Amino acid sequence: MVEIAKLMSINGANIKTEFKSLFSIIKTRRTVAFFLFAFVGFTVFLAFSPSSNSSSPWFSNSGDSYRSQFPSLFDYFFPNTPSSSFDNTSQQIPETRSPSSNNTHNSFSHANLTSTSNQGQKEEIREGNRTTIVTENGAGLANQSENSPAKSDSYDKISSENTSFQPPNTNTNNTQTPFPPTSSNQGEMEQVSKANRSTAITENSTVVANQSTISSSRASSNKGTDNWVESLMNCDLFDGKWVKDKSYPLYKPGSCSFVDHQFSCFANGRRDEGYLKWKWKPKGCTLPRMNGGHMLEILRAKRVVFVGDSLNRNMWESLLCILRGVVKNPKNIFEAHGRHYFRGEPSYCVIFSDYNCTIEFFVSPFLVREWQMPDGHGTKKETLRLDLVGRSSDRYKSADILVFNTGHWWTHEKTSKGKDYYQEGDHVYDELNVLEAFRKALTTWAKWVDANVDPLKTMVFFRGYSAVHFSGGQWNSGGACDTEMEPIRNKTLLRPYLPKMLVLESVLKGMKTHVAYLNITRLTDFRKDGHPSIYRKHRGHRMSDKERTESIKHQDCSHWCLPGVPDSWNELLYSELLVKEIKMRQHQGKN
Repeated sequence: MVEIAKLMSINGANIKTEFKSLFSIIKTRRTVAFFLFAFVGFTVFLAFSPSSNSSSPWFSNSGDSYRSQFPSLFDYFFPNTPSSSFDNTSQQIPETRSPSSNNTHNSFSHANLTSTSNQGQKEEIREGNRTTIVTENGAGLANQSENSPAKSDSYDKISSENTSFQPPNTNTNNTQTPFPPTSSNQGEMEQVSKANRSTAITENSTVVANQSTISSSRASSNKGTDNWVESLMNCDLFDGKWVKDKSYPLYKPGSCSFVDHQFSCFANGRRDEGYLKWKWKPKGCTLPRMNGGHMLEILRAKRVVFVGDSLNRNMWESLLCILRGVVKNPKNIFEAHGRHYFRGEPSYCVIFSDYNCTIEFFVSPFLVREWQMPDGHGTKKETLRLDLVGRSSDRYKSADILVFNTGHWWTHEKTSKGKDYYQEGDHVYDELNVLEAFRKALTTWAKWVDANVDPLKTMVFFRGYSAVHFSGGQWNSGGACDTEMEPIRNKTLLRPYLPKMLVLESVLKGMKTHVAYLNITRLTDFRKDGHPSIYRKHRGHRMSDKERTESIKHQDCSHWCLPGVPDSWNELLYSELLVKEIKMRQHQGKN
């Protein structure tokens, strides 16, 4: 090297002298060792001397492992170089601990050992994550508000909504502790914090808005229910018309085993379906469609009893079929004892065991007692005791719902003529007008109801007279209706209101007990198409000429096919029960 230097020149001058003087200084080994020792000592002093500057990349007061200091030293010398594998350790979020005054300082002093600029970026990432968590919680609350179930249908209208809100998750154990911002990014972090607070406020406002929406919806629903019930209460349910409704009937023809063969027109060969597609529509309101499930809930643990003639049996069987169609397990519906006789009066009882409910029918076509009186010739003659109610009355007086009817048997020859038939006490009238006899019988029934039925426990209904449509004669003289396929459309063709029903209304007005009058006389008068007519007997087997002639000669134009017109009677009964239920709830709410 010295030899090369001898040959070099700068500006033509020899630099040998300059190099010689320089190397003379570091000529000895002692000099070299001294410089080396001084450099190492200074470096060690700087590395291990304590400092109060926590932001210095060289030092840490956090108590982290020695290994964790290496990334910081590396970053200090090479700030633009990507973080090493050690940096992944330093970026991990510390374990969340239960908040207490003793560990708050330690949580905040667990700062990242990164440069100031990197620390600010990571703080933004952490704050962004926290914001995402809060947003997800807020979304969960919103979804919970929207998915909260509420009852409704006819039944939804009656039942009150039950919606609850869960409070947001305020468990601080699940909240990550933020790192303190450095001076370089504190302003930015304050903006992030304000944004998060705004997000939280917005989410709280969303929850409150959802609660307000539910409350408004509930209030609107309650108001709608009140208006709907009020419309029923202020509506004449029996003044209206029949309208086409393809959603009817309420149960499939031929599907219900409770229908007597003389009412099962489909099973007996009737194949036209037009008579099944009509719904009764009052003028001033809408009659709710029968909800069998809700009806069973209304009747849960209750006893429903129909008392009257075969037209009430028509209605009883209709109700059984409607309710049967909504029971999940038909095996839990059964008839108790079959036909049961009590002192000559038959009765029937069907039990819906899932609801602890019974639907019963007691045969009492006059509501007063059929009697036999000695005629003085060693024989007895049949009479009708106008002063005694039916023998079975004590068996049903405590029922929860009673539905009475009478009327058709008062049109038969013996009752209509009234000769030597009507009896009070030991006296048999030689002749008594049928309307007067009818009034006496109903008065006897009314007095019994007032004396024996508890109006606080039992609801009492009276179903009016059901119209007949014999053409060309009566039921026993060739009257027919088998050609009728449409209801009467022209009201002028309807018959005048029956005098017997005027007598009934007069008696009901004089009673102490409230009796709901199901005045179905006019609405049934429209439906000349709904009778069994010639389809009153099963026609699957080969009929003889005599049977065929008999079926045409003796048509049934008084009872009704099932499904059919009696289903609407039960919808009217259902509407009355709905109104009663709402009135009771409103009364309980006031108390």
